[in-house]
Amino acid sequence: MTNDIIVRELKSINIEGGFVIDGFPYAGLANAIATESLINTTSQFELAGVLDSDLFPPISIIRDEVPGFPARIFVNEELKVAVFSSYLTPHESLHREVAKTMLKWASDHKCSLIVSSSAVKSDDKPLVIGVASNDDAKKRLAGAQIPILKNGTVPGIPGILLNEGLLAKTSVIVLLYKGQETGPDFRAGAEICMAMSKLVPGASCDFRNLVSEAENVEQHMKQAEEDAGPLRDAIYG
Repeated sequence: MTNDIIVRELKSINIEGGFVIDGFPYAGLANAIATESLINTTSQFELAGVLDSDLFPPISIIRDEVPGFPARIFVNEELKVAVFSSYLTPHESLHREVAKTMLKWASDHKCSLIVSSSAVKSDDKPLVIGVASNDDAKKRLAGAQIPILKNGTVPGIPGILLNEGLLAKTSVIVLLYKGQETGPDFRAGAEICMAMSKLVPGASCDFRNLVSEAENVEQHMKQAEEDAGPLRDAIYG
């Protein structure tokens, strides 16, 4: 058994010069809510690939009568956007491999920017603040009028994306939001989605449906996490 993550593309993909959005859930569900809203609101997103690993729980997620992998890649070639989406929170031992897989995929497809997000505990920062891996990414944040973090920490996959992006000279932006540790945060999800749409031309979010979307995301993700629990325990002990 290895921790290698395999990307299986289902169609040819051309998003050269485009964007990769990290939609893996972390603490809370705001990131998943934002990316699901982005996919469902912006037209012409198609399932273009899946991610698989020996260390992923062996489970199929059924949506609208169709089985699917828990970790998927949705692509909008018109906007040149790819979203890495997952119903399951990746185990901490996989964070580095997930981030490196995302970076390599973005490099192979000649993408210009990776966007991720993470929750922070703070009362004295704006609701959304950004951190960038290089000067180009900082310029994008400034152009979107998103404040830039001066000092702090970014854990997990977003943190690894920043560090590896710095070394590889890849533009990475992580949007930090004040969110709760468990359950959906509707306001944070809306703010993250809006910030993403400022960074990705043509992307949009339907805020009128965001609450119901958040409830759907929460329900499906909690069910997936509950069903995958015994399988994950068997893998990690």
